[in-house]
Amino acid sequence: MKTKIKQIVLEAAQRAFEKGELSSDQIPDMEIEAPKHNAQGDFSSNFAMVSAGLQRMAPQKIAQIIVSNMESLECIEKIEVAGPGFINFFLANAAWHPVVDQILEQDKRFGASKMGKGQKVQVEFVSANPTGPLHVGHGRGAAVGDSVGNILAFAGFDVQKEYYINDSGRQIRTLGTSVWLRLLERGGQEIEFPDDCYKGEYIKDLAQRVLDKEGKAFLDQAEDIAIPLCAKFAANEILLGIKSDLADFGVCFDQWFSEQSLFDSGRVQGAIEAYRAEGLIYEEEGALWFRTEDFGDEKNRVVVRNNGLTTYFASDIAYHKEKYERGFDRVIDVWGADHHGYIKRIDASVVASGRKSEQFEVILVQLVNLLRGGKPVQMSTRSGEFVTLKNIVDEVGKDAARFMFLSRSYDSGLEFDLELAKQKNSDNPVYYVQYVHARITGILLKAKEEGLIKEIEFQQGEHLGLLTTQEEINLIKILAGFSEQVEKSADTLHPHVIFTYLMSLASAFHGYYNKHKVITEDKNLSGARLSLVLSVKKVIRNGLSLLGVSAPERM
Repeated sequence: MKTKIKQIVLEAAQRAFEKGELSSDQIPDMEIEAPKHNAQGDFSSNFAMVSAGLQRMAPQKIAQIIVSNMESLECIEKIEVAGPGFINFFLANAAWHPVVDQILEQDKRFGASKMGKGQKVQVEFVSANPTGPLHVGHGRGAAVGDSVGNILAFAGFDVQKEYYINDSGRQIRTLGTSVWLRLLERGGQEIEFPDDCYKGEYIKDLAQRVLDKEGKAFLDQAEDIAIPLCAKFAANEILLGIKSDLADFGVCFDQWFSEQSLFDSGRVQGAIEAYRAEGLIYEEEGALWFRTEDFGDEKNRVVVRNNGLTTYFASDIAYHKEKYERGFDRVIDVWGADHHGYIKRIDASVVASGRKSEQFEVILVQLVNLLRGGKPVQMSTRSGEFVTLKNIVDEVGKDAARFMFLSRSYDSGLEFDLELAKQKNSDNPVYYVQYVHARITGILLKAKEEGLIKEIEFQQGEHLGLLTTQEEINLIKILAGFSEQVEKSADTLHPHVIFTYLMSLASAFHGYYNKHKVITEDKNLSGARLSLVLSVKKVIRNGLSLLGVSAPERM
């Protein structure tokens, strides 16, 4: 509809220019927006204001000229010039009715967009070290990353989701040491457990599993043999748990990429040598440094320490270089907010590889404060005990967990109340939205039983001209805006845009349902309203699917 209104304005401007009423035929970058208040119409154009400089005329005068040159159209009930020169359009009810048919016809593709034009995009998210189970913070990152990927794909991008396995370096050696020490404890030795080792019951469980697998003779192994074996076993076991937890959370990756593979394939060393040959990596005090300062970073960064060991940055340089070599036009990384200081150096390596800075984006996900009945859930980092993602999913379910994680912009901290997420009432956002889908299913089943429809997924709208109440037209307007919200969410990389839209649509439906009967004594009116609520059901389903949330038939 916005496109149609824009075309009407442009055609009127061209007529006015040809008649000499406007001095310039240049077209400004105008906007067609839906006003905040119904009294200002369905759509509003700022053409007159942005044209004032070109036309050397007062905006109100330009607006009046544009309106006087518009041809009469059935879809428009009236046009007004308001304020400094806004052109407000009031649409006839009949202009909205085709939206219902469009939804019923397009079904699962309604709301989809071609804005991405097939651009290849990689979304890398979670990527937690395989040194322990996923915690609640990882859950929010997983929900955000997965939904961003879904939304971009729906908006026409060619998306691949990836998990980067940090299976190399100091943290894996520390994991091996932690398991080995707990294993020695189980063998009867008194061990002083270092503060920098991983704590938590899961380390003791892993030690027991190693013992069960290798037998007591393993306790006599030399540390330089035992610790790497413990590290490999533990990392593999933890990764299996991570994959299982993410699958239960509704997250599937197209690719699991091993950091160790970058070393095994020689990519890390190759990247270092290539950048050294270009003068972007230099030696100082026995260490190798990357000239990230030349690309906007606050200082240069070490890639190889003076002891010969590479830093995490070295493998990250090789990894991001490899991403673009796979053909991705755009790379999106989802990180925890505590990694903010790392953005500049990765961006520097991307630009150094010949890509543009705009081809690399980072989503920083803020912390989650876990509550139970409004009170903080106590967690002890000292003892290594924390609330895992599995704990959350087991207690409140996948749908509630994902919907709550996406209920606010990831730019902001999130308070996640476990008790609220379990409630079966309108205070719980996921219940509030899912109940619309389930309630409409019930309505359609009743209509089928009464012979009003043959199938509950009928595709053709009937007697839509009978949809005339304010609540019906408002509901259709909100449905019509779904495509725009998808594009907005894809453009800003903010999944909570879809959450907010679904809450608005659910609210409008509940308001409509409480005021109007869908199945009435008037068969034709019932048919029209059944078409309307079916279209609501389909859009609710489409929106929930983008967030990885199910649309239940019964609740």
